[in-house]
Parts: sequence; C-alpha cells; structure tokens
Amino acid sequence: MHPIPHSCPVCEGELLVTSLACRECDTRIEGRFQGSPFSQLTEEQLAFVELFVRNQGKITRMEADMGLSYPTIRNRLMEIIRSLGYEPGEDEFAGLSDEERRRILDDLDRGTISYEEALRLIEEKEGN
Repeated sequence: MHPIPHSCPVCEGELLVTSLACRECDTRIEGRFQGSPFSQLTEEQLAFVELFVRNQGKITRMEADMGLSYPTIRNRLMEIIRSLGYEPGEDEFAGLSDEERRRILDDLDRGTISYEEALRLIEEKEGN
C-alpha cells in the first residue's frame, strides 16, 4: 500500500476522497467523503503527533526521544495545530524564559512540585 497523497501531483490542489474499498470483500463505495483533519497532515507531522500522544504530551520526554530542544518541539507542535486549522492563542508562558519554563515543567514531570505549585509559579512570573 502507498500513503495517501496530500495534494494533487499536477496542480498541488486539495484532493477529494471519492472512493472507498473494503479490504476483506473488495466492496467499493463511490461518492464524496470528508476526511478527518488529521488526513491533511504529512507523514512527518503524523509521526510527531503519535510520539506526542505516546509521551502523554510531555515535551520534556519528547526532547530526549527526538534529540531536539524544547523550543523546536514546541514550534513543530504549533505548526501542526495550524495545519489542523486552528490558530494557537497568545503564548501562555510569554513572561517566562525558556530556562524558567523548562525548570518548572521538569519539576512537575519529576513530581517535585504539584500542579498547583507549577501554576502558581507560572502566574507569578506572568504577573497575574
């Protein structure tokens, strides 16, 4: 099997699913079908989403798995969010440096601080 192409190889336009087939009995259905928002993601983006879910959304774990920095992983996540048709809101951690954010998230991940303490630290740095 080949992966589903994401755009027309001739004009780069959006492709429309018009046929489905059963793997077991080869029954075929034709029409116009809407794919999920995830069907628009590239293979690389889908692999990222799978890793993100496998790591329970913990970017600090993804850093080790991917060998990439927190900002790089976060940027890839923002790109995927936009690809799904959403526009990420303002950075909720805008007042924190990367080092401060990382320390708080690492402490939370290790269980050395509670969720409430992490939230308090973030709000304190944000001036809320």
